[in-house]
Amino acid sequence: MKKITSLMMVMASVLMLDIQPVKAQECYSKAEAEAEQGLRIHSELMVIGLNCQHMGARIGMNLYSQYRQFTADHADLFSTYEKIMMKYFKQNGIENPKRQLDTLRTDFGNKISNDVAAMRPDVFCSRYAPRVIKASTMDKTDLRQWAATIYPEHPVSKPVCSG
Repeated sequence: MKKITSLMMVMASVLMLDIQPVKAQECYSKAEAEAEQGLRIHSELMVIGLNCQHMGARIGMNLYSQYRQFTADHADLFSTYEKIMMKYFKQNGIENPKRQLDTLRTDFGNKISNDVAAMRPDVFCSRYAPRVIKASTMDKTDLRQWAATIYPEHPVSKPVCSG
């Protein structure tokens, strides 16, 4: 009888493991942190390009056009970043990883849009427009280095795992 009771307890604990909710990982790998930062940079540059496209007129360029060219030049990297984040969301039990990715990008865009709303357009564009110009000259290595650098004023949403 003891063996049957013990066996039933083991089986019950195994079955309980199958129904436990997936626990979200509390930290990002370095690749996940880079991916999130890369998508933040890309989303911010879009908002800057749209709001400051007129700034480049003085020097014969349209900042939104520069942003679009930057996107085309690095489309494979941004696609990789999206795949990394989708995989992270799937592994952490997010039911709709695509929607979560869209929400992440929207949140990044909204954050910088709030900066636009809080400043006069000329002040905002004077401060942020140079980012589009700088980004448009970056190669993939430089862009990845920028995305992999975590700045205190732009932290990732989860800490980076140690080790």
